[in-house]
Amino acid sequence: MKPLNRRQFLGAAAIGATALSALRTDAAETKATLGSSSTAPANAAARTVKLGLIGCGWWGMVNVKAAFKAGGAQIIALCDIDSEHLASTAVEIEKLQGSRPLTFKHYADLLAAPGLEGVIIATPIQWHALPFIAAMQRGLDVYCEKPLAYDIREGRAMVDAAAKSRSIVQIGFQRRQSDAFHAVRDFIAAGSLGRIVNVDAQIHFTAGTANPAPVMPPPSLDWELWCGPGPLIPYSAQVGHKNWRLEKTYGQGHLFDWGIHLIDATRFILNETAPRSISATGGLYQLQGKITTPDTLTAHFEFARCPVTWRHRHWGSTELTPEFNNGIFFYGEKGTIFVSDTKWIHLPGTKGAERQVHDVKGDMSATHLGEFLDGVRQRKAPSGDIADAHISTSAVKLAMIAYETGDRLAWDAQSEQITNSPTAAKLLKRAYRAPYQHPHAG
Repeated sequence: MKPLNRRQFLGAAAIGATALSALRTDAAETKATLGSSSTAPANAAARTVKLGLIGCGWWGMVNVKAAFKAGGAQIIALCDIDSEHLASTAVEIEKLQGSRPLTFKHYADLLAAPGLEGVIIATPIQWHALPFIAAMQRGLDVYCEKPLAYDIREGRAMVDAAAKSRSIVQIGFQRRQSDAFHAVRDFIAAGSLGRIVNVDAQIHFTAGTANPAPVMPPPSLDWELWCGPGPLIPYSAQVGHKNWRLEKTYGQGHLFDWGIHLIDATRFILNETAPRSISATGGLYQLQGKITTPDTLTAHFEFARCPVTWRHRHWGSTELTPEFNNGIFFYGEKGTIFVSDTKWIHLPGTKGAERQVHDVKGDMSATHLGEFLDGVRQRKAPSGDIADAHISTSAVKLAMIAYETGDRLAWDAQSEQITNSPTAAKLLKRAYRAPYQHPHAG
């Protein structure tokens, strides 16, 4: 594990803040390379890094705008299998940076674009491993969204490919840039909470759903290619753009898609590695027939330092305490801490003590993309280490395997094997649909 130390974090945050507030000193150069929109970057002094975007949906543009805000990025190529997404994104980026990127349907063509230095991979999860490994083989730098991979063997193949290359890699665990999470990490490391007895993490929200009835995909969308190495399932609005996150075949549900942020943040705060055992229980109680992953889930991870419990619920009335819907509770011998992206609350264990609320500010995405861009320029590894991202992704994947099989899984992190359930062990690798070939040989 290679966490960003406090000095490095504050330095990166200061750089991001400077880039965000600096005035443009060279209007002509800025318009040519960085754009003239108010959302385009202001740091014209930094060497411009030429990037491609693979996956032109909502979150792809969030990443692009974060890179622009960080400063010194130019998008020279786009790739998407939805022609409307591709065209509209090209238009939007041209407005932001003043130059129109090349457009491609297939990622292999984008990777061959002249002058390309790196790529942002913001596709659904089934399309992370193959473009990532291809980019490593071409010596390109990569910012890849989380979760790292659909299955654990894909993740291992990606880690191995990165190890063989000299590429700079950043994985999209933006919450490692949160001042709140860093403050809690320092507080706990100093012993101010005493021994941590257990941790609870949760994100409760009411999920919106679309019509799950199979229909023809939009004419602009190549659905067969969208499914890629995963199973070819019928298209519906509920498994199409954005909504795929609650589809088992692709997104694998709320813990895998959103909960992974808090499981990774918990590991970061506690300086933990992989869990030793994992169990999960839940089901579809309210949204059955609308989604294919649990709308109610509790997962239990046994880490060396303490147990960690995840909970989510996609339905129900307004929360009694909405401020705690999204965050992590650390229960220690000397008190309790709740932390979310922009706030942490300390309740000392002494009788009658009042809780202490600490609000923080910052743009985690811009800082995270900025750290990646600096890593590309300076050839230094950023904080989103791929081997560590593989550990967090494996943890939540193991929880979904435990949910599916009903087994309490014993996990050997060194060999990356489930040691007590042959049935569960078969789910560490998903068979690819022909003609695609899984990148892991084992």
